[in-house]
Amino acid sequence: MTELAVVERSGFVESRHHGTLVGLAADGSVAVSLGAVSAPILPRSSTKPWQAAGCRAAGLELSVAGTALSAGSHTGEDRHVALVREILAGAGLSEEDLRCPADWPEDEETRHRLNRAGDGPSRVRMNCSGKHAAMLATAVLNGWSTHDYLSPDHPVHKAIRERLEAVAGSVSHVAVDGCGAPLFSTTVPGLARAARAMATASLSTPEGAVAAAMRAEPEYVGGRGHENSEFMRLVPGSICKGGAEGVLMAAAATGQAVAMKVVDGSPRATTLLALTVLGALGVNVSAATALAELPILGGGVPVGEIRVSDEVRAALR
Repeated sequence: MTELAVVERSGFVESRHHGTLVGLAADGSVAVSLGAVSAPILPRSSTKPWQAAGCRAAGLELSVAGTALSAGSHTGEDRHVALVREILAGAGLSEEDLRCPADWPEDEETRHRLNRAGDGPSRVRMNCSGKHAAMLATAVLNGWSTHDYLSPDHPVHKAIRERLEAVAGSVSHVAVDGCGAPLFSTTVPGLARAARAMATASLSTPEGAVAAAMRAEPEYVGGRGHENSEFMRLVPGSICKGGAEGVLMAAAATGQAVAMKVVDGSPRATTLLALTVLGALGVNVSAATALAELPILGGGVPVGEIRVSDEVRAALR
């Protein structure tokens, strides 16, 4: 395993994050390749943009914000919920048709407000409800069944798998994601290629339309203050999507791309790593410096930091 990042406290390295990382240059060539690059991974929510592209390829046309929402992991703010309900209503459905699990919103302000009001978890507040609404709307549009829309054999997931495999390579394993939707395996190099393909796609393609929506409405991909949203806001022309268990992909419109999987499942260094790699490959990430500053506190003051490993820095020279 390759060390990707370390946690340093008072000059002592107390934690190490190992994993796999691949960076692509603007022309698509492999610029950095570290770790178990041939091993399959479960990309989790990092491939939501291709789920959105699969729905669009099957005929679903949403607003720009709706497309971004369908490609994202929203934080459950009221504006997100309103748009999920709008997508469902447009298909003659309601939140009762969602099959994602009930959850609290990730947005802290919204969560506290709901808690004070005596409200509980709901499916529509769950971070994956946007893509579930899009999948359901796609099924209705095409006359497909909705009761089994989470089956990997459902036409909507066949369309999604086709879009993903075309750029990332063959799927070797089909799992069930945390939200209940089918989860198609890939590799870290495959995820990097897919990220680059989406970031550079023509606006006339499903992938290009999804990328444009993510750039235009980053707070519908995540939410206020969300790292993925801030990444896209601060790095012009970029797309960025993380997933559970330490997965993240990011790419620039100029073709540079990065993808990674941290084997211990921690995401805390993934944005730092993505910014470091893209910056070394020529992307202007100067406005996002604050996202790469990860201080370690002691007594309420900085006594260390999370930093990129020497192995990664050496590979980028």
